[in-house]
Amino acid sequence: MASPDIPLLVRVMNKRRTWVCLFLLFYTLLLYCCWSLRLAIHSWYNAAASSSSSSSWWPTLYASLLYGGLFGLLSMGAALPVAVPATLVTWSTVLVLLAFAGKPWRALVMEGRRITADISAVALKILVREGNLVTGVCAGLSFFALLLSSRRREHDL
Repeated sequence: MASPDIPLLVRVMNKRRTWVCLFLLFYTLLLYCCWSLRLAIHSWYNAAASSSSSSSWWPTLYASLLYGGLFGLLSMGAALPVAVPATLVTWSTVLVLLAFAGKPWRALVMEGRRITADISAVALKILVREGNLVTGVCAGLSFFALLLSSRRREHDL
């Protein structure tokens, strides 16, 4: 039985199911927003490509950069649930090793603050680097896919 002294919100937030539901809700919202942005980019590209001259490739380049950025952000959001627990495991492992090495409690607290900042910075750098890689690959692939689709559309007309 739960203690009546603990507020209901704290008891609910301590449950693993609550966090799983929050993550699922967050990623459902993220996927919905990304899908809506993808549809908006695609409709803008179709309007811009049909209204501009056939030799203009600026709408294709702009749309491919938007697609790349969108999928880069989506990949960083998808990597976040893996990065956060890995960062926490690394942080706790380093602190336990420092405690076993005989660090005094006050020094351990100060080292823990610095280690937290260092590990978080490294994890964020890796996350951004991976997102930039996905952004570049998706932008390049979407550029060529949009060029091929526009050439095919011109050929069919």
